[in-house]
Amino acid sequence: MFELIATVCVAGACHDQLVPGFEAETLSGCQSLAAEWQSDVEAFCQPAGPALSLTEIASDVYVHIGEIAEPNPENKGDVANLGVVVGRDSVAVIDSGSTRKVGESLWRAARQVTDLPVRHLILTHMHPDHVLGASVFAEAGAQVVGREGLARALADRQDSYMLRMGQEVGAAQVAGTASPEIDLEIVDRMELDLGRRRLVLQAWPLAHTPTDLTVHVPDARQLFAGDLLFDDHCPSLDGSISGWQAVLNDLIAIDVDHMVPGHGEVLDWPPDNLPLDRYLTALEAETRAALAAGTRLDQAATTVAQEVSKEWHLCETFTPRNATIAYTQLEWE
Repeated sequence: MFELIATVCVAGACHDQLVPGFEAETLSGCQSLAAEWQSDVEAFCQPAGPALSLTEIASDVYVHIGEIAEPNPENKGDVANLGVVVGRDSVAVIDSGSTRKVGESLWRAARQVTDLPVRHLILTHMHPDHVLGASVFAEAGAQVVGREGLARALADRQDSYMLRMGQEVGAAQVAGTASPEIDLEIVDRMELDLGRRRLVLQAWPLAHTPTDLTVHVPDARQLFAGDLLFDDHCPSLDGSISGWQAVLNDLIAIDVDHMVPGHGEVLDWPPDNLPLDRYLTALEAETRAALAAGTRLDQAATTVAQEVSKEWHLCETFTPRNATIAYTQLEWE
């Protein structure tokens, strides 16, 4: 497979980036497509770059499992779970990764399983490891969909998100990356038709974040939960501890075969036990106990939920943050 690459220069700095939709089996085929590309930007054809791995968890429902780690130069920001769902007429992609380069690799992976148009990119929440690869799909004509409030949340945070991602993975890896423009925001519930396959998008109250959205594939009995579910990777609270617990109870009641968390392995559903439930329960209970005992915030941040954190990776980073947020919320109840 060959693909079209454009050399883009901004403020004197140049980088190469994929032009999505101009792939061909042969070099000559790619060059013929390139002749149709209307742009003043220099472009050339080359063998296709790296694609993310996809696992088919149900018929034409694919998942990429990101590394359990913080973004860094070695993993190049490939740390979130991403999805590709294929219908008769079109494709929906669920989350786009942490940089344009991750998004390009996801695009290539989708092209390996289908040549149908990608008409929708669904973003499950606002965190940068899930959304900053979106521009690739938008350029290919996909409608970018998120929960109500996502556009505002990203506008408020885009500078800090971009700065932090560049610090974590390096300037070269974030070249061409931009915060996404949101085309459609979901207030409550909405269905998308991919052709003989519908997706049910559900907006949730304040929980993991203020912008949580799930994607249900009813005919395949699969649900993409975004970061409303975590496995192995320490949970990250950026919303409401009590709200997240309430939403988790609602998720447990949904009748599907599997749920795809935002991080970690695909989960059989309903689970016999759910580590996330234990973690949130311990976080709430121990925070309330610290408040009742008059424990200062700085002390609570380093003592709350320490035992349950041993079940997870990366909790040395996330649990103190989670305890701080839970403390500041619960002390005013």
